[in-house]
Formats: sequence, structure tokens, C-alpha cells
Amino acid sequence: MAFGHGALQIDVGDFPDPILDPVPAGAGRAEVVLAGGCFWCTEAVYRELEGVVEVTPGYSGGEQGEADYETVCGGTTNHAEAIRIVYEPTRVSLGRLLKIFFSVAHDPTQLDHQGNDVGRQYRSVVFYADETQKEVAQAYMRQLDDAHVFAAPIVTQLVPLSAFYAAEDYHKAYASAHPDQPYIAFVARPKVDKLRHYFAGYTKAVK
Repeated sequence: MAFGHGALQIDVGDFPDPILDPVPAGAGRAEVVLAGGCFWCTEAVYRELEGVVEVTPGYSGGEQGEADYETVCGGTTNHAEAIRIVYEPTRVSLGRLLKIFFSVAHDPTQLDHQGNDVGRQYRSVVFYADETQKEVAQAYMRQLDDAHVFAAPIVTQLVPLSAFYAAEDYHKAYASAHPDQPYIAFVARPKVDKLRHYFAGYTKAVK
């Protein structure tokens, strides 16, 4: 089965596991905020993962103290479309979330766009909540560079999380609610199919 990801040098099935991937002692739940293009697509991917409790689309990384879809799309706030992932580290590690982020959820070599979605709001960012998240992401990006996984440089930013603003209600679970919408069918759905193909052992049972 073939899936498009023009920057990949290796098959997704051979994508390396993170070497640095600690599980916090006594961890209950944790959160990480990731931006990788349209949040409809990234949310659709992570909602499938075992160990992920909740995925919320929203906005992060801007200068203004609030954000909404219209202003973010207008590029006036510098926020990125992002998702907040609540997960159980003993069931799915931060490293695995990042592996899927870089191999399935988006193309980390595209600067300020994802495919035909162009603008700063579609940039690639790991918004780290603490030094451990920063170190794990930094180490994994270095690992991918050293392994020459991509044909082009990784442009993902590592940015401290200052705030996350949940998106409007109609964005939540948008791909699930609108499977036949053309954008979902041609952009989001292939990412989900890619996840199910290469990471079948990590996805939730279909009910």
C-alpha cells in the first residue's frame, strides 16, 4: 500500500523509534500541544490512538491573548492551528506521539504550509510544556536528521507553550462528523488510513 509523503527517504514502516522516551514515574495523564497544518487532519489521526484520552483542536503560539478561526486564518495573530492531546503515558508515550507526528500526521519539512494550505497558521510546531518534552522532541528531531529520514531539512519549531485556545465547537471531531466532505476525503482520510496501516497495533478497536 502506497501513501504520499514526498519528503520521506525511508518507508514509514521503517521509521525509527525514539531513543529518548522516558515514562514519568507515577504518571496519570499528560498533555502535549502539536501544530502540523489543518487541525481537522491532525485531530483525526490522534483520535484513533490507544492511550489518547482527548484531542482538542485550537490555536497556540500567537501574540494576542485570544484567538478565533477567522482571525487566525487571516494571519493577524500569528497563532497556529494546533491540537491539545491528553494521553496516558503508560499506554502511549510522548515518543510514540512524536513518531506519528513526524511520519503520519504532517510533513515536517514544509515551511509555513501543508500541501495547498499556505500560511503561518499551518506551520509545524511542538509546543513543549516542560523541559522533558523539549528534550524528547529535540532528541528525536536530531535522531531523524542523523538517520537522513527526510530528503529535506526538518523545519519544525520547538516553542514553549504559553497558552492554548480551544477552537469553536463546530471544529471538534470535524473529520468524523463530515467524512464525505471533499477536504476530509482527500486530505484527512489518507492520513488516518496511513496510521491504520502502519500503526495498526496502536490504534483503538473499531466499535
